[in-house]
Amino acid sequence: MRNNLNPLPAIRAIRNIGILAHIDAGKTTVTERILYATGATHKRGEVHDGNTVTDFDPQERERGITISSAAVSCGWEGHRINLIDTPGHVDFADEVERSLRVLDGAVTVIDAVAGVEPQSESVWRQADRHGVPRIVFVNKMDRAGADLDAAVASVRERLHPVPLVVQLPLGAEGGFRGVVDLVRMCALVWTDGGDSADVVPVPDDLRARAAARRRMLEEAVAERHPGALEEFCARETLTAATLDAALRELTRTGDGVVVLCGSAYRNRGIEPLLDAVVAHLPSPLDVPAVRGTYEGAEQERTADPAAPFAALAFKVNATGTGRLTCLRVYSGTIEKGATVWDATAGRTERVGRILRVQADRQTPLERAFAGDIVAVVGLKGARAGSTLCDPGAPLLLEPPGAAEPVVSVAVEACRSTDSGRLASALARLTEEDPSLGVRTDAETGQTLLSGMGELHLDVAVERLRRTHTLDVRVGRPRVALRETVVRGVSGAVYRHVRQDGGAGQFAHVVLDVEPVAGGGGFSFRSAVVGGRVPQEYVRAVEAGCRDALAEGPLGGHPVTGLRVTLTDGATHVKDSSEAAFRTAGRRGLREALRACAMRVLEPVAEVTVSVPEVAVGGVLGDLAARRGRVSGQAVRAGTAQVTATVPLAELFGYATRLRGRTQGRGTFTTRPAGYAFAPAPGAGPASEAGTGARPAPARR
Repeated sequence: MRNNLNPLPAIRAIRNIGILAHIDAGKTTVTERILYATGATHKRGEVHDGNTVTDFDPQERERGITISSAAVSCGWEGHRINLIDTPGHVDFADEVERSLRVLDGAVTVIDAVAGVEPQSESVWRQADRHGVPRIVFVNKMDRAGADLDAAVASVRERLHPVPLVVQLPLGAEGGFRGVVDLVRMCALVWTDGGDSADVVPVPDDLRARAAARRRMLEEAVAERHPGALEEFCARETLTAATLDAALRELTRTGDGVVVLCGSAYRNRGIEPLLDAVVAHLPSPLDVPAVRGTYEGAEQERTADPAAPFAALAFKVNATGTGRLTCLRVYSGTIEKGATVWDATAGRTERVGRILRVQADRQTPLERAFAGDIVAVVGLKGARAGSTLCDPGAPLLLEPPGAAEPVVSVAVEACRSTDSGRLASALARLTEEDPSLGVRTDAETGQTLLSGMGELHLDVAVERLRRTHTLDVRVGRPRVALRETVVRGVSGAVYRHVRQDGGAGQFAHVVLDVEPVAGGGGFSFRSAVVGGRVPQEYVRAVEAGCRDALAEGPLGGHPVTGLRVTLTDGATHVKDSSEAAFRTAGRRGLREALRACAMRVLEPVAEVTVSVPEVAVGGVLGDLAARRGRVSGQAVRAGTAQVTATVPLAELFGYATRLRGRTQGRGTFTTRPAGYAFAPAPGAGPASEAGTGARPAPARR
């Protein structure tokens, strides 16, 4: 997989970028217009018509949103742009995370009316964590209420970068017809139906305003770039070449963010956006070398096609032509038919075909070089996050981070004969989308499908029905309840006598039952003296008591949190046996539990909620309505963190409710916190431990 070719100029002309934004900010429309402007498509796709290139999944077209990241490729001014259109809904944030892991730059799309929206904040922070340089495109300048200055102010206040505005809009709202380029001090005007802009002088009525904005841009750049500052001090102005070079450096270091504007729907502002992508965002040669490990030692791989091959799989799709694995090639060259080493799984794989991806369409390639994003067919075990490398130069790259699922539903096949197909389909879903989780609850027997939100799960279940042609039932997951002893009994006597002819069964036991402090576990001990019950029978009594714990008297739930003491007993010289004493222990404890005061326990979780400080009141009220008990609260940098213990049954649907109360800006994590008393029948949610405890009805 080494190659004597040296296509470094081609690598320098690659731009691996993503389109990031809040839902409905216009990401997919921007992507469609980029494909149209570059000649990759010959017709403008529209989200509302369901004919876009990147939203090719039937559910995406029906719902009008992006559900999964889609990669496309196009060319502009001698450069290859590998572009990933990412989802904007918070339920699919993990798709964004996996994409950002392999991107070198990004375009953040902002709605000119709404400004920075909650999910825009989230994806911006994700890009911050990965160190991805960005430029901002303020979209929908033709809408009523569009305001570039207000949108830029929201970028400054909520995202905290230094916005470097390089354009001024020509016209407002429905009259938006173009932009003034503040770097070259000319105007770009689009006509209705025109595919490209006419370059004209700055209109007379905008010259003074454009000159003032140009001055502001020069001062902002000179303040942050030493070379620009030197020229600014010497000449009191900056040339277009100096501005371009400084903007490029400030973008790549993150010290500034270039801001452009336009209307993707009306195809205005796309060509300058493409120019900015090429001019300001980095190529694979401009980003730091990727780091990995092998046998505990850290290694670096540069974007050199002659170096040993190393790539990261970031997406797996099952298509009609086979299993498609999307790769970011970090170093080396890969050719069709090559054997690679899956360093994550520890196995070799053979690359059947290499493809240039265009959403749901592909073009075959003979080879792929460092810096490129391609798809391969033929890998059997590689998953999102797998490292593929040269077998002679092993390397393990850090995989994308995966968030823990926060919402679960129970799924089952409507026909018992489909159970095996359902298991296979769920395995396929989790292979394609690592943010989904599947497990079988050991106690309830339910198959639980977990994800990042209710929309996420709804999409997954619909895929089971459509793609895998399965008829499934979906329900709220049952929680695993327990029963415990609140007040015990002493001297509970049980005599087991059975005579059916021949050898009979005889066992006599006396049991004390008491609650255990802390309410967990089960313990058994013998206080029998004088050898009235031999040791082998004592063990049988303990085994019988453990059998009895499987079903409690209140609702058939497992019993926990008690101590049983065998205080006395009697045997028969012929009829006593281990089986007889095990039966006596089981039945004796069941009767004793009916005489005890019992309570039902429900699982609880410790929930940590992070929300803007202004939303704390609503969040606290909602937690109280869910029978949550707040245990801590802190505020740092305008973000409040609330910790509470909440019954697990009350957390179903909480992700959606929290997002609604906080405009999508609230997040939460959970961890199991044991069990707590469930409300007694007829009692309020605040009932205490002893309230409602009652003895179970005794059996004669």
